[in-house]
Amino acid sequence: MIPSIHKFKPEELAAFASSVLDTVGLEEEKSAIVAEILLEADLMGHTTHGLQLLPAYVKALADGTMLNSGEPEVIRDAQSAITWNGKYLPGPWLVRKGIDLALKRIKDHPVVTVVIQQSHHIACLAAYMQKVAEKGLMIMLSCSDPVNKTVAPFGGTKGVYSPNPIAAGIPTHAQPIILDVSMSVTSNANIKRSYDEGKGLPHPWLLDSQGEVTDNPSTFYDDPPSTILPLGGMDSGYKGFALGILVEALTSALAGHGRADEPSKWTASVFLQIIDPAAFGGTEAFLKQTQFLKDSCAGSSDQVRMPGERALNLRSEQLKTGIWLYPATVTALEALAARYSVSFPKALN
Repeated sequence: MIPSIHKFKPEELAAFASSVLDTVGLEEEKSAIVAEILLEADLMGHTTHGLQLLPAYVKALADGTMLNSGEPEVIRDAQSAITWNGKYLPGPWLVRKGIDLALKRIKDHPVVTVVIQQSHHIACLAAYMQKVAEKGLMIMLSCSDPVNKTVAPFGGTKGVYSPNPIAAGIPTHAQPIILDVSMSVTSNANIKRSYDEGKGLPHPWLLDSQGEVTDNPSTFYDDPPSTILPLGGMDSGYKGFALGILVEALTSALAGHGRADEPSKWTASVFLQIIDPAAFGGTEAFLKQTQFLKDSCAGSSDQVRMPGERALNLRSEQLKTGIWLYPATVTALEALAARYSVSFPKALN
């Protein structure tokens, strides 16, 4: 269970987050979607990418690095392949808008792909998966941050690229399979949380400037800083390095804007794709295969848990009984409430 003593009604937290975003000037529709996606992350247990991000989003709106109104610029629209300039609009709203467009066009195209350059941060990737997968469609989402250079190429010690997550929602006859995996061994947010709490990392996930592995998060803030190891660590990190490069190609390269342009503020390059199994081997054939594989994996041992299973079960439970927030998140949200004179929900417990 999440280490917290603070439990709240999900709908009240969503209303609070939306109100705060409204107060700092974000358009109402955008506020509601951003609040929903942040809450969804906490419902699924992804507490570093949920409402903990709200203060950072509020700051970005206040200083103008996140745009509070407007629409993305359409760079190219080939019906099944769309490219947007997100103009630093809120990432959760842009991704949801991209999903809505893809769902509309998937009726006429087997695959619809949306890439977005210059989006703002898109929060937790897993938070977008369930609603699409439950429609019998497969969804893939990935992002990179062209400003962030916290992961070193395998064999190096200097940061070049970002953790670069890939998420997917895979339909089955029952609960979908949902994965959300960074191409590095951990995320920037997990390191910051450990640092803020004065704790060591669970494993030696960092590589210091001398090429030595360490579990000390304070080295991440040294000069020169340690870097995050690629997925696979010192043993097989060349695989994570290769996958990280793949994400860079799918996101910044396809969108036509990224590291080569040397952006200077928090941003995201986004790859979104929705696939209709009906256009390939057929929906029922697809579901037969995914359900069989899911059952085979689960049946191989009572220790096996399918990707996304815990998150979806936790989400279902917390929707009924209330949502647990990480203690530091509660403190940060209470500070926002005081600063912007927005009432913070009372804890259920």
